[in-house]
Amino acid sequence: MGSRRVIALIWIVVATPFVVLLTLLGLTALGVFGKLPTFEELENPKSNLATEIISEEGKLLGTYYVENRTFVDYADLPTDVVAALVSTEDVRFYGHSGIDFISLARVAFRTLGLGQSQGGGSTITQQLAKNLFKRKGWIVTDKLKEWITAIKLEYNYTKEEIISMYLNTVFYGSNAYGIKNAANTFFGKSPQELNIQESATLVGVVNAQTRYNPVINYDNSLLRRNTVLRRMQGVGYITRAQCDSLSALPIELDYNPVSHDEGTATYFREMLRLVMQAKRPKRGDYANDYDFDYALNRWETNPLYGWVEKNKKADGEPYNIYSDGLKIYTTINSTMQRYAEAAVEERLKNEIQPVMEAQFRRTGVVFQRQTPEQIDGIIRNAMRYSGRKEGWDEAVPMKLFTYRGIRDTIITPRDSIVHFKKLIRASFVAIEPQTGHVKAYVGGPNFRYFKYDYASQAKRQPGSTIKPFVYTFAFSQLGIDPCTPVPNLPVTIETTTGVPWTPKEAGNVEYDGVMHPLKWGLQNSRNNYTAWIMKQAKAPEAVADFIHDLGIRSWIDPVHSLALGSMDVSLLELVGAYTTFANRGVNTEPIFVTRIEDNQGNLISSFLPQTTDAISDVTAYTTLQVLEDVINAGTAGRLRWGEYGFTGQMGGKTGTSQESRDAWFVGVTPKLVAGAWVGGEDQSVHPMSRGEGGVIALPIYGIFMKKVFADPSLGISQSDLFEVPPGAVPINCRETEETVEIVEAPQEEGFFD
Repeated sequence: MGSRRVIALIWIVVATPFVVLLTLLGLTALGVFGKLPTFEELENPKSNLATEIISEEGKLLGTYYVENRTFVDYADLPTDVVAALVSTEDVRFYGHSGIDFISLARVAFRTLGLGQSQGGGSTITQQLAKNLFKRKGWIVTDKLKEWITAIKLEYNYTKEEIISMYLNTVFYGSNAYGIKNAANTFFGKSPQELNIQESATLVGVVNAQTRYNPVINYDNSLLRRNTVLRRMQGVGYITRAQCDSLSALPIELDYNPVSHDEGTATYFREMLRLVMQAKRPKRGDYANDYDFDYALNRWETNPLYGWVEKNKKADGEPYNIYSDGLKIYTTINSTMQRYAEAAVEERLKNEIQPVMEAQFRRTGVVFQRQTPEQIDGIIRNAMRYSGRKEGWDEAVPMKLFTYRGIRDTIITPRDSIVHFKKLIRASFVAIEPQTGHVKAYVGGPNFRYFKYDYASQAKRQPGSTIKPFVYTFAFSQLGIDPCTPVPNLPVTIETTTGVPWTPKEAGNVEYDGVMHPLKWGLQNSRNNYTAWIMKQAKAPEAVADFIHDLGIRSWIDPVHSLALGSMDVSLLELVGAYTTFANRGVNTEPIFVTRIEDNQGNLISSFLPQTTDAISDVTAYTTLQVLEDVINAGTAGRLRWGEYGFTGQMGGKTGTSQESRDAWFVGVTPKLVAGAWVGGEDQSVHPMSRGEGGVIALPIYGIFMKKVFADPSLGISQSDLFEVPPGAVPINCRETEETVEIVEAPQEEGFFD
């Protein structure tokens, strides 16, 4: 064989791989091996972006996500993170155009020439291409597509934009996508707050999210972090002394795993999700026409209700709150929310549940006034919803939630149901009366274990907390003055059924016939005084309509016993209705979102509260003064004279349903109206004594307000004053010792204490 032929053969051997490669690249570019991303797709790469729920102060409350991913602009990225990434993953990043041929040659030589299995060679741009446009076919053609996509990315974006896109799309483990969520998940910080060693830890994680996860593989993560630090030293970003000192430090985590069940305002976030994703109401889903008509009106007049169904993107597709990266700006104050959650937890853990446990031990009874058959029905009903099919009476190892922590035990699944039924629930809502903004929302004690929302989903009988609305009816519609003298006697009302109604009082009270001002009845939560108003009103239908106007949206059966709280209401609507008194007679529908933006910061929707002039400002101020008497010298006096010692203007009302099944308290201050509910999941689980609203619900409010008053950043002070409208006068009743004849009336069972 001639030398020319040998040389030609050598050139063919050498050139063939390059020709094949160029041919494959050309075919790939032409789409022979499958579709490549278009320029439009490169300009707008699709990623699953988490929707952020943001507090009124701009703090992140939580996210809705498929992949928990949010974006950070390059200008907001710390230089430490960028330097760690480039030093470790692509040291020649700023010198290539998407493909690092030097690294490729090194990989090829070690793999083919030396027979060493050698990875690497992928640039940051190639890794971004792989993250944005997932591999779907043969590994070789996918790699070629990755190269071409990387070159296109380099052509369309600056180096800074590519760095930003990479850090925002990469997975860091622990359900955290993107540097923003990773920084918060592992260190409880924003990206800008990360130091050098934390930046190195996160960059190290992206290489192998499980192997180098500092939570589950701390030692591996520490070694990997130090490798990143050495590479940062190698390119001159940090000195040898810095590298040595930082490598000697432990990884100090502030681990905040992202979960729909964990974090701040979990019940609020779920309530918001359900509201935004609500479907148009259907008549078959409602028990009566009233509830359906209200739901339909809400759908038609409230733009947030069913927002996902009502709004479309520019391409005509509906918004997806899990992947479109929306920003939902809420009215929740994160500080108040934290105080509210702490107040509910503190009261349940330290006072309410220990008292109930003592009651169970003393009596051996969990479900009050229930037959064995009824108790079995309660438990079997819970079994049906548990998902378990068998083995109910076989003891197994189990983790049980308690208010003092998770407990490892061996118990039968049936007994575990009884355990959870024994746990008392509580909820809390706080609203700014002038705007209707919901500032704090707690739907239960722990969203992970108790999904049911007792702030808005649950409706219970409110007991005496309904009475202020009946008194306001008297002031507004009957022309009755708070100082109108009323005898302390039983009141009997003839009903349309022909059976007279005479409500009883809570506890042992004396009908002494003394004439007291009408407001004395509310101050002491006397049922006979509220019944006296209903007797003057004559038409319970008019009272029911009036209460609806004040903000109670639930169905009210127009019977005389409504004056004692015989209807079912939610805590959210009850607190919302009480804001009418502090807002000069204007009822403002509670609102919890102010605006929604897309992932580019463009405004999509904004929201304003719906208002109704319910009563005059003078009437509202009159009721406020009567509510203040409840605090100053009535059933809620412990807020003034007890362990709380509040000194400023404050009104409120306690409420207790029959047999202490539900305990309520709503407090009113000039800038904040808040309320608490306490009760069992099943109404047969309740205190046998000392279960009144003033005993077990009021302290939650007291603990919360004590924290609020002590925090000057919230702008709520005990020196705040209720606004006095023109024409309003202070209530100054002169008591009389006059008595009237006491008539023994039949004592039929009333609805509420």
